[in-house]
Amino acid sequence: MSAQEPTAMTASPEQRLYEQLNGILGQYLDPVHIDLVCQAYQFGAKHHTGQFRKSGEAYICHPLAVAISLAEMRMDVHGIMAAILHDLIEDTDVTKEDILNLFGDDVAELVDGVTKLTQLNCKTQAEAQAENVRKMCLAMTKDMRVIMVKLGDRLHNMKTLGVMRPDKKRRIAKETLDIYTPIANRLGMNRIRHQLESLCFQAMYPMRYRILKNAVKKARGNRKEIVETIIHSLNTRLQQLHISCEIHGREKYLYSIYKKMLTKNLSFSDIFDVYAFRIHCDDVDTCYRVLGIVHNLFKPIPGKFKDYIALPKANGYQSLHTILIGPYGVPIEIQIRTHQMHRMSESGIAAHWLYKSDDEEHSKSKTRANEWVRDLLEIQKTAGNSLEFIDNLKIDLFPQEIFVFTPQGNIIKLPRNSSVVDFAYAVHTDIGNSCVSARIDKHLVPLQTKLENGVTIEVITASWARPNPLWLNYVVTNKARTGIRSYLKHFKQQEAISLGRRLLEKELKDMGKSLVDISQLMQQQLLLAVKLESIDQLYEEIGLGNKMPFLIAKQLNQTDISAVIKLDDTETRKETPLTIKGSEGMVVTIAKCCRPIPGDPIVGYFNPGKGIVIHHHECRNSTNERKKSTNWLEVEWSDDASGEYPTEIRLELLNQPGTLATIASTISKMGSNIENVIITDQDGRVSVDLITLTVKDRVHLANIMRQLKKLFIVLKITRTRG
Repeated sequence: MSAQEPTAMTASPEQRLYEQLNGILGQYLDPVHIDLVCQAYQFGAKHHTGQFRKSGEAYICHPLAVAISLAEMRMDVHGIMAAILHDLIEDTDVTKEDILNLFGDDVAELVDGVTKLTQLNCKTQAEAQAENVRKMCLAMTKDMRVIMVKLGDRLHNMKTLGVMRPDKKRRIAKETLDIYTPIANRLGMNRIRHQLESLCFQAMYPMRYRILKNAVKKARGNRKEIVETIIHSLNTRLQQLHISCEIHGREKYLYSIYKKMLTKNLSFSDIFDVYAFRIHCDDVDTCYRVLGIVHNLFKPIPGKFKDYIALPKANGYQSLHTILIGPYGVPIEIQIRTHQMHRMSESGIAAHWLYKSDDEEHSKSKTRANEWVRDLLEIQKTAGNSLEFIDNLKIDLFPQEIFVFTPQGNIIKLPRNSSVVDFAYAVHTDIGNSCVSARIDKHLVPLQTKLENGVTIEVITASWARPNPLWLNYVVTNKARTGIRSYLKHFKQQEAISLGRRLLEKELKDMGKSLVDISQLMQQQLLLAVKLESIDQLYEEIGLGNKMPFLIAKQLNQTDISAVIKLDDTETRKETPLTIKGSEGMVVTIAKCCRPIPGDPIVGYFNPGKGIVIHHHECRNSTNERKKSTNWLEVEWSDDASGEYPTEIRLELLNQPGTLATIASTISKMGSNIENVIITDQDGRVSVDLITLTVKDRVHLANIMRQLKKLFIVLKITRTRG
């Protein structure tokens, strides 16, 4: 035995790896090409001498492991050489020119494409990562083998994460899931994608991975008999019809099980009750014949059939998918494809090197991949910076997300169906809290507008604006939902405190006292009696209608603060009306049954937990409530009441073309806005319409009605109240 062929016992780890690589290359490369690989190995080993990975093994073991992964895909000689040399430029004093002179332009460009940018003037790690991915993708547009080497490199790095700190493991795993597994999926390289996803899952959630792995192992034993029964049934029926196929029980990947449990909120047993099989046929016609046979053998579940042969996925994946009800009532998932489709689904674009062929499907797959790569080149040309490029790349890799621009050109990532409000809160909580409308690509739009990929959004804010509870109906991001709820809760609390103080002050004034007269000791005794911690909490409870201000004031007027006050039905009290300014917000609401407006005689009712509801004095709904003397209070509009108030008018109109437009135009000219229109009765000549519009006060409403009466189309007009 020569010195170049050490025994397995004496060989170093790197020598054993090289022998393994040599064995695989001998199956498909010419001896001349194997010699070139040997030269690359010797050059790499020489320059990596003295370098070790954190695991303690010689550094050259890593490039050899990457080369073995690519050799298993039947990568060509230049790709294998680039895999062995891929870390030289970054980690040694070897330059691109050195590689170019020794191994040629092809290998040098591949190595350079995989090499990270070391001298980057980046402010953050995210920028550095984005710049590296951008460079790699640009190199990929010139040669697809760049991404193959990079995926092989990332796969071995993920396999050897064990020695890293937990936080670094999670960071690398997240980066892999964000960028590399979607690229592998986009290129149809499912074998590498599944390996990467499994390793990422293990690195990010080791406990969940271990529990799920044990659960799968335990469940597998119970499934063996059912799997064998199903395979036997399928084999028997296919043999009876003289159809030659291969049937494989398909093991579900741990990460896909975990993801499905998470996204669909399913238990492990719900997912693992599905028995999965693949049937590999010789040609497409046989695939469709087999589909008919399995549908006759077991009952198909409606809506669960997908034909990816006639309509391949974007990455070139082809197969027939169907779900059936098998023996014992268990669901069976079956994928039917040709042998070649299976090779394509496992290797994707790598199948071009794995199986040298001029086959139409191979060329289609390569064409799709090249088209996507050309799209990347377009993205690169239009992207302003590396972060923008990476976000644009993710748009393609994650179609369930959208990416939109701020006027400054910054990119904001949002879920699909996000609204302008979601965007505003994503920029900053203060912008979300004060937004009133927006411009999308310079066109004015309302806040509920759903956003599309690539648009530029300018949010219009106002100092007086505040979040509207209705926004919760159409926002989709957690940040927006949390921001709106937090603001409304705080705002309502402040309003309740302010109103509660006013109400208590009013009641004490009616008794000839003031809050100034109430000593600190009396306040503390009262808080102890009502079981509250601060005076602000007491004001809030009063403002929300949970505590009656008259009773609290009466307690403060007693010599014994702790005495329980009960108001007798026959007891009367001096009543000074509470002034309503219209700016009290959420704790003072206008009743929808009678819609009072400034100038109307009004009465207020305490609605526990919500504050005061303002009714018209003559509202029919208030008759019963007014009998409960503790539940209502006298209120009146302030002379300078502000805001716009909805009210409803009933119109009898001539039924002719343009009538409604004339009415709307007249109302608009009078400075009012129509909120709703209901046509209650209509015949050939007359229609009865109920119009809800906003007004400032009774004078404003009277002016609008006066103008409407002048129109010949208006036969009768009245204001509706309850």
